[in-house]
Amino acid sequence: MERQRSFSVKSSKLLIFSLTVSSSLVFFTFFSVWAFKITPPARPETHLHFNLTAVSLARNPLTVQKLTGFSGNSSAVGAKGSILIDAHLEKPDDASRNASGYLEFSAPREIQNDGSDSEVPADQDTAFEALSENDDASGGQEIEAADSNESTDPEQVVVAISEGIEEGREEATASQQEEGLVSVAIEGESSGGCELTRGKWVYDESYPLYTNASCPFIDEGFDCEGNGRPDKDHAKWRWQPQGCDFPRFNATTMLELLRGKRLVFVGDSINRNQWESMLCLLMGGVRDPKRVYETRGRKITKEKGNYSFRFVDYKCTVEFYVTHFLVHESKARLGKKRIKTLRIDTMDRGTSRWRGADVLVFNTAHWWSHYKTKAGINYYQEGRQVLPQLDVSTAFRKALMTWASWVDRHINPAKTQVFFRSSAPSHFRGGQWNSGGHCQEATRPLNTSSINWYSEKNAILEDVMRHMKTPVTLLNISGLSAYRIDGHPSIYGGRMRKGRSSNIQDCSHWCLPGVPDTWNELLYMHLQTKLRHSVQ
Repeated sequence: MERQRSFSVKSSKLLIFSLTVSSSLVFFTFFSVWAFKITPPARPETHLHFNLTAVSLARNPLTVQKLTGFSGNSSAVGAKGSILIDAHLEKPDDASRNASGYLEFSAPREIQNDGSDSEVPADQDTAFEALSENDDASGGQEIEAADSNESTDPEQVVVAISEGIEEGREEATASQQEEGLVSVAIEGESSGGCELTRGKWVYDESYPLYTNASCPFIDEGFDCEGNGRPDKDHAKWRWQPQGCDFPRFNATTMLELLRGKRLVFVGDSINRNQWESMLCLLMGGVRDPKRVYETRGRKITKEKGNYSFRFVDYKCTVEFYVTHFLVHESKARLGKKRIKTLRIDTMDRGTSRWRGADVLVFNTAHWWSHYKTKAGINYYQEGRQVLPQLDVSTAFRKALMTWASWVDRHINPAKTQVFFRSSAPSHFRGGQWNSGGHCQEATRPLNTSSINWYSEKNAILEDVMRHMKTPVTLLNISGLSAYRIDGHPSIYGGRMRKGRSSNIQDCSHWCLPGVPDTWNELLYMHLQTKLRHSVQ
């Protein structure tokens, strides 16, 4: 009997325990369902976050010397202005100094962006380089944000990212976003990035990168030293942009970028100036000069305008095709006479030679200042009509619109990178080229802190580019070249052509080596970004 009572007591306790556990489970289940219904699930997306609030860096201003993650597209399409955004990044504990003396930062992966379309993969980092506080700041630019009421951590870095291309700025491309790169403005007048078009010329004994003795491609008109110019310092100036370093031209790297490709310059004799400079720069990466030749055996002279040089070891060509206006120089009947005209609605007949190029560099400006072009009387032609008179600026715009239409119809942006070089300034003093203008006395760059060099042609060009469908990069060389009054051949341009007076000086073209080498360093920098994926 005693054992039965004990069993009864244990059974009752077990029953009560089971009921308690069951009730708890039921309550927990109902509570979980209720909580789930009223709480929305968190989105599992990770976006790039930009803080629109300017942060003061008064306690620790950042000097930027080198910027990484350059954009690969500098199209003028659809840009209405510039947008300045501040991205706040904290310096991580594992920041290290690389061999060049720069601090390398990895951006946090979990960064939110409200309304941004730029998504950063969670398994990739964004690299930034900032110049050490101990480095010389003379080649850099101090970037300080506007006054703010927010307190700023001295370890925070503010990177200004400027979009838009009215000032030649670049935007981040989708491919860069996929690689976790943040693009910083690299061209134009950006208040927070690398200002390539603003800076100063610095005397550098390590320049030039070639001589007239090492380059066989300098024609007589640009070979100032060979024509007796006594001072050689004009070739020892290096352009130092404001806020960053300019990449030094590396011939081997450039040839690798061009491996299996066609680099084509199209334009007037100033573009031929740049093309010859490019040939000379590239020869620095060639072991056997005999493996570089003109495909039709032509020697570079002023009388001929179409050339194609093959670099056998790299299976690439560097070509030049002359066209003074990009549009067709023609003849038309006016009464009983046949006169020379410029068909501003028709492209130059040589376009079939340019189409298959991988890199196209266009220019036109120099010939639009000639007397007949400026006068515009019975010169410009549209269709079969010779216009009695047309303003040169209007004609220039119409010609560029013809060029832009051709590019949009015939150029495949997936294959061809298109550049347009801005107009290069002349430096005639005391007259024009045919009225006693001179520049012989100049042996140094202009000694001024800034030059406000405005060109109506450049303004028209940028406006036309903004309405194009095809991405076109503006090589803005006008401002930096305006300082270099010393860079022209002047009286050292070789023998005067028949019919020209011996006192005519050339203050439009440029000595080689010289200023066009800097134009090509700018082109080199862009191509490093645009073509690097095809090399890898």
